[in-house]
Amino acid sequence: MGSVARNDLQTLTLKRYGRGVAAILLVSVVVVNVVTIAADLQAGAAGIGLLADVDSRWLVVPLGLALVGLLLVGKYTQVVGVLRYLLLGFLGFGAAAFLAHPDWSHVFRSSLVPSLALSRNVVGGGLALLGTTLTSYVYVWETIGRGVEQAPDEADGGAGLARARIGAVIGAVLTAVILWFMLVASAATLGQHHQTVTSAQEAAQALRPLAGAQAADLFAVGFIASAVVALPVLMSTTAYVVGAQFDWRRGLSERVNHARNFYGVLTASIGLAFAVTLAKIRVIGMLVAASVVGGLGTPIGLVILVLLARDHTVMGDKPISRRLAVAGWTVAMVVGGLGLLFLI
Repeated sequence: MGSVARNDLQTLTLKRYGRGVAAILLVSVVVVNVVTIAADLQAGAAGIGLLADVDSRWLVVPLGLALVGLLLVGKYTQVVGVLRYLLLGFLGFGAAAFLAHPDWSHVFRSSLVPSLALSRNVVGGGLALLGTTLTSYVYVWETIGRGVEQAPDEADGGAGLARARIGAVIGAVLTAVILWFMLVASAATLGQHHQTVTSAQEAAQALRPLAGAQAADLFAVGFIASAVVALPVLMSTTAYVVGAQFDWRRGLSERVNHARNFYGVLTASIGLAFAVTLAKIRVIGMLVAASVVGGLGTPIGLVILVLLARDHTVMGDKPISRRLAVAGWTVAMVVGGLGLLFLI
């Protein structure tokens, strides 16, 4: 949609459905983003603290300020260039999974045919897993990157759109594989020994005797990478959707003095995250809460996304296929149903 409509999801919602619907999307994105920023900020600081053997509480503010500085100084292409190399840190989760020495036949069998139960933990866990992978900021950011910041994919005809589709599919598959490795590494160690952890430090201390120091350190590297990659996207998406709602000049390629409101919201989002961290909520609990909130908010943006992507007013002669729309509606109903079941 970003490639064809050449605009971001918030702006297209505002133009097509008006300020009321756009405000609902805005709230669903911003609330989830602020909670997730606070959680990821703590997670990134905890990962650095584990490797450096220092108290992570002293690292939260420096990490946040460093990332704000990156967004204030760097243009979109420079920021994306830096984050692209940091994605290599996600390989740490794959290595940690192998170092945990799980029973791979059991892992594959249980991955394909999971054991489910209608309990609060299982429903909440399922919602958190879907919420953290399908959270609204991911596809809002995709429309921003494709529709606003990057050169048009249609400039070289159908080849550009084909590359965009291939890139989206590869990104989705890799996200699922990385998440799966995270689950395997945790389940083969903490899960198998029924150990509950509430902080990254507790996780590392528990992992070291179970999987070795290398596995614990690699898990910490993955923690850092996931936080440092996600935080600039979260902050930027928050600033974009607010800027679109109020028609401010916006964009990471804009100078700070030309888009003061945009960069003001971007900085304020990390400031709110600092305030949340003062509540001294354990990082694991914060991450789970952020994922559950993300799962509850996801259907709102996803429904709007599918409606717009099938709308000829928005997409012209290139709306998404009926098959893809059905898939989108199915995912929205599954996540929405799971959220409703969790609340009940």
